[in-house]
Amino acid sequence: MTEDGDMLGWDESVFRDEHVLEIDYVPETFHHRDSQMESLKYALRPAVRGSRPLNVIARGPPGTGKTTAVQKLFGELRAETDVLVARVNCQVDATRYAVFSSLFEAVFDYEPPASGISFRELFEQITDHLVEEDAVLAVALDDVNYLAYENEISETLYSLLRAHESQTGARIGVIVISSDTDLELLDAVDERVQSVFRPEEVFFPPYDQPEIVDILDERVERGFQPDAVGPTVLDRVAELTADHDGDLRMGIDLLRRAGLNAEMAGRRTVASEDVDAAYETAKHVQLSRDVNALSDTERDLLGVIASEGGGHAGDVFEAFNDQTGLAYTRYAEVLNKLERVGLIDTQYTSVEGRGRTRMIELAYDADAVAERL
Repeated sequence: MTEDGDMLGWDESVFRDEHVLEIDYVPETFHHRDSQMESLKYALRPAVRGSRPLNVIARGPPGTGKTTAVQKLFGELRAETDVLVARVNCQVDATRYAVFSSLFEAVFDYEPPASGISFRELFEQITDHLVEEDAVLAVALDDVNYLAYENEISETLYSLLRAHESQTGARIGVIVISSDTDLELLDAVDERVQSVFRPEEVFFPPYDQPEIVDILDERVERGFQPDAVGPTVLDRVAELTADHDGDLRMGIDLLRRAGLNAEMAGRRTVASEDVDAAYETAKHVQLSRDVNALSDTERDLLGVIASEGGGHAGDVFEAFNDQTGLAYTRYAEVLNKLERVGLIDTQYTSVEGRGRTRMIELAYDADAVAERL
């Protein structure tokens, strides 16, 4: 039986600062990424002197610190220099127009008109402002792989990299951040872009378990009340995080959910069972993010695959066509998109009576997918 002294009061919490355990929190100290930070600083340093920054590809698996590194450096540039910075979430803004709308807001501190303004007008207002203010703009295209999935990456990068030709004196440098380790970005862009991009490459490897423990321990110290999370619990969280390819977002989310579970039970300390219960939800965090980023048509096809349990591509198409009326060409495009974002797996196999056919499998449990749709 739990002693009353071990139980939380109504006005108490296991958390000291819950914001520290949110995914978008930028930590004051940033461990185990010194070489990557130095490479990014090297690329951005010309901007401080009024020159165009070097272009960069920052790549690595999800949850390895790419976004945090750029956010920290952009924060320093914003606070200490006149360099303009803009980070665009390409999972949300997955077209050239959407990217430049986001850049417009970053440059002018207000949104562009919701309608009636062409891409050309957006582009010219941004570049005119850069020239008039004698300013340098550093752009980070976060999750740039989503621009590649939508075949928007070449036009977007071309507009950014050739801005100085359209408007003499416009200085823009680009950092592209990709979590798709199978995507060769330089192969994904056309020759016009390849000829001017010439990026520095910065790789962010997965964190190993000791590094995960080190990073999460600091989050625990800042985010929880003293002694609320013990070494056994921290090691369990680190173990589960390492099992998910060192995706630190998993560990941070696990800690927060485990803390909430302890609070629901009224306890002052987080137990291993709180972590295990939290894991059942946290393991699908990336699934939720990916599903939320899909268009209606993409959600329709994913729903068909979940209800059909995968199967032959032709059979899935028939069910999809019955539901949406869309043709096979569009079906194939959406199918490829779902595979690229990691929601399904496909492989060609020989089937008697069908020859070689494409088999489709969900990358997650069908019920978990259906629940998030």
